[in-house]
Amino acid sequence: MSDNNKPKIAILRWEKGMVPKGLIQLEALPGNSTNPNTYPFPVRFVEVPGACAETVITHPDEKVLQSMTQICKTLEKDGIRLIATSCGFNAVFQQRVAANISIPFFSSSLLLASTIQAAIGKNNTLAVITANKGSLSEKHMRECGITEEINVECFGLEEAKEWKRIFDEPNRKCDMDVVESEIIDTAINAVTGNDKIKAILLECTDLPPFAHKISKATGLMVFDFTTMICFTANSLCEINMYEPSI
Repeated sequence: MSDNNKPKIAILRWEKGMVPKGLIQLEALPGNSTNPNTYPFPVRFVEVPGACAETVITHPDEKVLQSMTQICKTLEKDGIRLIATSCGFNAVFQQRVAANISIPFFSSSLLLASTIQAAIGKNNTLAVITANKGSLSEKHMRECGITEEINVECFGLEEAKEWKRIFDEPNRKCDMDVVESEIIDTAINAVTGNDKIKAILLECTDLPPFAHKISKATGLMVFDFTTMICFTANSLCEINMYEPSI
């Protein structure tokens, strides 16, 4: 592979064999963070040993942090110029990983929150839709620069029955039509009756395939992992927005 075609962006993902079948189904959808067809530019996927729902979402593990940091150092030496992760809950590791490398590290779409807040105005609210509201802590927020001045309201999918089964029954396939309906209904319920909400941010990297339908259903701008990664790819000139079509 020539240097021109060599990926400059790496995506860290969970260890193979530790991903629930329901999430594997979601990974097949274009727009998902671990689907190569999501990106109009080359990316390099790298597994983080031990990374899974338990060690990243439920009980963030220092061993995963150590592995992630070492992998990022190696990727930087290999010529990677930007690293992102395929789970927004890696936000809990944001500052400690970033402090150990000299290239940008984007752990979570939560990093977009301050920019979105400035755009919608300080008196308005940003709705964050997350895989699990109970697991999204103040630490995740602070690691991504979300301070008290940023008006964020979180809405979780953990009570949605089919979504919940993805994690409760990891060896079972899920009804993706039901999952889609649950995701869109969560967004609709979040904004209904709340005129202060002016934008939606999808924390979970499995949700971008549904962003267009969420925007259509709510009438609001929807930001997510792909918003972030395409923005950063453009900054690396991985996307040429100005090349005239032939």
